[in-house]
Amino acid sequence: MTKTESRNIGIAVDKPKQPCNDINCPHHGNLSVRGRRFDGTVVSTKMRKTAVVEFERLNFLKKYERYEKRRTRLKAHNPECVGAKDGDTVSMIECRPLSKTKNFVIVQKTGSEKGFKSKMEAREAAKAEKPEEKKAEV
Repeated sequence: MTKTESRNIGIAVDKPKQPCNDINCPHHGNLSVRGRRFDGTVVSTKMRKTAVVEFERLNFLKKYERYEKRRTRLKAHNPECVGAKDGDTVSMIECRPLSKTKNFVIVQKTGSEKGFKSKMEAREAAKAEKPEEKKAEV
């Protein structure tokens, strides 16, 4: 059931070069896209056909009249033709629920984030330091 032609999904994105036989692919399958659109970085691709995409947003604190940075992590379907890997910058669009927590699909790879490995290593190191500090205080 491999389709060679990709269909028009209704938004201006680059069409993938390789075909796929994924039913839940917006370009080659029957999945329709609508709603919200986000750009973010792929943090994890450990699940099959699923990627965890993270992006930063600003949240306004009324009391201090300032903004704080927050991170949002969403699970998105990763079609075979897109094939996003860890550290890639992607565009994703809302679709019908594909599973309990998966409501988005990756439609385009836009590049790769510089310094992604060092950023993730720093986060892991910060997580590892916290329990050690608590033991030292007690």
